[in-house]
Amino acid sequence: MKAITILQPWASLIVCGVKQIETRSWVTKYRGQIAIHAGKVEAIAAYNNLFTLINPLEKSGLLPAFPNRHPTGKVIAIADLVDCLKVIGRISLKIGNEKRVAAVLENDMKVMGNELEFGDYTLGH
Repeated sequence: MKAITILQPWASLIVCGVKQIETRSWVTKYRGQIAIHAGKVEAIAAYNNLFTLINPLEKSGLLPAFPNRHPTGKVIAIADLVDCLKVIGRISLKIGNEKRVAAVLENDMKVMGNELEFGDYTLGH
């Protein structure tokens, strides 16, 4: 089985089902089961940057309390890698009275909200 190393807190966000898309600057042809390996180093700056998004998830019970309480240096889950798509653009959408930004993937999927905040949706990635 193949594996992918993902730093915390992103690895735990995937395990909890809060983050469903992993962004990378490289392409893979592999599809199928993949081990989610939580890297040995935690991205402490990410905890600080994502705190306003993660805090409500902790309070709702979807995530254990952050920071420094997530496993590192080991496989923490098995996921299914189902596709590998490029980011082809960004658009503004009006949803009700709100304006929202979305990344557009090559299959025309729009990524917004927390999912957009939890990844690197740079054009071409």
